[in-house]
Amino acid sequence: MTVGVALNAAAAENQIDTTVGLAREASAAGLRSAWFGQTFGADSPQLAAIVGREVPDLQVGTSAIPVFGRHPLLVSSQAQTAQAATHGRYHLGLALGTKLLTEGGFGIPFERPVARLREFLTALRQLTETGTADFHGELLTAATPVSARVPGAESGVPLLVAAMGPRALRVSGELADGILPYLAGPRALAEHIVPAVTAAAEAAGRPAPRIVALVHGVVTDDADSVRETAAGQLAFYEQIPSYARVIGLSGGTRAVDVAVIGDEKTVADEVRRYRDAGATEVVFSGTEIAGAAARRRTWELLGELAG
Repeated sequence: MTVGVALNAAAAENQIDTTVGLAREASAAGLRSAWFGQTFGADSPQLAAIVGREVPDLQVGTSAIPVFGRHPLLVSSQAQTAQAATHGRYHLGLALGTKLLTEGGFGIPFERPVARLREFLTALRQLTETGTADFHGELLTAATPVSARVPGAESGVPLLVAAMGPRALRVSGELADGILPYLAGPRALAEHIVPAVTAAAEAAGRPAPRIVALVHGVVTDDADSVRETAAGQLAFYEQIPSYARVIGLSGGTRAVDVAVIGDEKTVADEVRRYRDAGATEVVFSGTEIAGAAARRRTWELLGELAG
């Protein structure tokens, strides 16, 4: 099992410079991958490409680009460029997104998200594997009157989906290379998520899917105070039905209930629980919540676990 971190430098004076510095620090700590979120700020494939060039021993990934407001032709171009820039170390994550950001930001109705995901993945895989597409779906069209291949990205791009619900897991098992569940604890993984996506992949004749579990957590001796802060930061997710459902399946009632906050033994034990639940990779996010010293302490532990 590999271990990585999500890097968040959105509050920095220069996000790109700071992110590269953090990536170098993560690599020195022994971490294997760095991941970048996507909202309306920095473009995560560009950020991953820059970090991958500057820190050549890190795998880099996007977690995750919403399928609403994007088109497979454009996302393929971004992903293949990042893959060529990193010489095969880029991993593309897609997401359904949320009603709030889709309708509030793009003015696009948040309708039939799983159907859109299926069509998006179908067209995108054609593009990343062959550089061409001739897809005419119900919700989108992707065709290539000229080549969409980026030289240097011939190996393709691993496609992952931030899927946790039954229908999204089925589509992901059939069409993607793995999943990126977030705020899904070991119980939800072992009992619901991993069996569902694995069965879908097997039925489609695809290899066993990667399970890249994103875990919100940090090593600290002040667990109660940090947990209180995390509860406020994560409360947003409790209003999103898909997250509320998976938090409940994990045995929690609030998002912070599935956060991993405590000393080294507590965090190490939880990482092992994720591994035992079927995670092939664990990526910690929110490690900056308790300050730089706690972040470094967390990364040192995770680097040891990745060794």
